[in-house]
Order: sequence, then C-alpha cells, then structure tokens
Amino acid sequence: QVQLVESGGGLVQPGGSLRLSCAASGFTLGNYAIGWFRQAPGKEREGVSCSSTRDGSTSYADSVKGRFTISRDNAKNTVYLQMNSLKPEDTAVYYCARKVARGTLLCGSWTPNDFGSWGQGTQVTVSS
Repeated sequence: QVQLVESGGGLVQPGGSLRLSCAASGFTLGNYAIGWFRQAPGKEREGVSCSSTRDGSTSYADSVKGRFTISRDNAKNTVYLQMNSLKPEDTAVYYCARKVARGTLLCGSWTPNDFGSWGQGTQVTVSS
C-alpha cells in the first residue's frame, strides 16, 4: 500500500543541522510532488518545502529560505530535507506527504489540503 515514512528527527542545539528523510513505497515517487510540512503544539500545520517532479522546481516557506534544502532521489524513492542553522522556532513534528489534488506533478500553492498519504511524522526539537 501507499506509505510515506519520515526519519531523521531528534534533539539539536540552536545553530545545528539535521537531515530528514521521507521514504516512499507503494507508488512511483517520480510521479508526484512531495511536500514537507510541520506542526508545532497549538499551531496549525504549515508548509515548509515542496519538490515538484514535473520541472524539478522547489519551493520554501519564507521562514526557512536559505537554511533548508529539499532534494529527492527518485531511484531510492526518498525525499530529503536538509535543515541547517536550526532555530528554536523550528521545533515541531515534521511530516512529508504527496500531492494528490489539483495536479500531482507540481507543488502549486502546496497547501496541506492538496496533499495526502501523510507519514507518521518525526519530531524535531531545537533547544540548548
């Protein structure tokens, strides 16, 4: 069945780095845009980054531009999120999901409602 599994989260000090992985199974990764989202306690889920497959374009939330990098390896069915210069406000559960509405190849406006097959999430905590 379709499945996305996140890994790589953990506790890191401010200024540190983590690399999250999103392993896909049950579908062809190259046929879908993949997004990373996060949700902090008491807050709504928000988009972090998205990787389109049709044109290879990427998108980032303003809060992470210049610090986070999304990449994909379709041969390994895995999408990565390299997170550098982490800040306490990056603390959240991070999820990956595939685009299932309004076109699957491009991120578009990459709102959470257009994505499905959500993974279980991986906790990222940035604290000294």
